[in-house]
Amino acid sequence: MRISAFVALTLTAVAAFAPRPATAAYDLPWCAQYYYSNIYSCAFTSFQQCMATVSGVGGLCMQNYRYPPQPPYGEPRRAKPHRASGYH
Repeated sequence: MRISAFVALTLTAVAAFAPRPATAAYDLPWCAQYYYSNIYSCAFTSFQQCMATVSGVGGLCMQNYRYPPQPPYGEPRRAKPHRASGYH
């Protein structure tokens, strides 16, 4: 009985401290580049939200050239509609 409780407690502790995958980065329409560092943050939904964030610490806002996000690798893309050969 004691051994099974010890094994269960050990497995629970190992699962609690097991490495987890990193959180996905934001890829929203507006990015902030902070002055005096090489940090970009693309976590803003509007230009005003971005400007409010950088106004206190200094930086600039720009549109995210990667937005909208591309489908993940391996996910099929929609094919163009096929035209009949009689129509030009």
